Amino acid sequence: MITVEHITKKFVRNKNKKEKEEFYADNDITFEANDGEIIGILGPNGAGKTTLLRMIAGILEPTTGKISFDGKNYKDNEIEIKQNIAYLSGNTKIYDTLSTYELLKMCCDIYGVNKENSEKRIKEITKVLGMEQFLYNKIANLSTGQTQKVNLARCLVHNPKYYILDEATTGLDIISSQIILNFIKEEREKGKTILYSTHYMEEAENICNRVIMINKGKIIKTGTPDEIKKDTNTTNLRDSFFTLIGGGSDEE
Repeated sequence: MITVEHITKKFVRNKNKKEKEEFYADNDITFEANDGEIIGILGPNGAGKTTLLRMIAGILEPTTGKISFDGKNYKDNEIEIKQNIAYLSGNTKIYDTLSTYELLKMCCDIYGVNKENSEKRIKEITKVLGMEQFLYNKIANLSTGQTQKVNLARCLVHNPKYYILDEATTGLDIISSQIILNFIKEEREKGKTILYSTHYMEEAENICNRVIMINKGKIIKTGTPDEIKKDTNTTNLRDSFFTLIGGGSDEE
């Protein structure tokens, strides 16, 4: 279980040449993600989704609030927690001079996966994500979709318990996207805890047990997809979101 309690992240930006101003990327965010559950984090660009996920992944420190994993906090258990996290960010850079296999093997070594288990895990992930044809190709020579698969695979080789996935299907065609969505649902059945941020509302309806809608750094609605659609008298989550924010969007 991942528990997020009253998380706030404050930044300072230049208002003009002489003045600075404080603003909140996330403001008083609270929720729980249970084992065997996919929680969708939905909202437009600038809503605070990525900042929130970075705090949960331990990359950013909250200004206020508390984050815990099965009752353990980062302050006292940082290494243990991070060893059990798969964190995928949309702008993560990977070593493109390596082959897919070399990168996955390096990630296994970093996470302390022994040789026997690492070979087994690489084989499993390669098959699940359909990477057999480019396993030994240099990453620099891969397509955008293939690179995104490698980026996801390097998060999974250590068989993590907690998944924090930010735009996991970006750049993928419909078939590759479905492969990854099916994989995520299979991991849910194994009892993994999964946070899934996406711009694609249809994906969230397909795979998420519950959804957290965020706008301007604040939660505006939580519930199952069906509950949210019922409460907003809509037939899909996209229309639900626009109904909740009054018909407008900050998304570019």
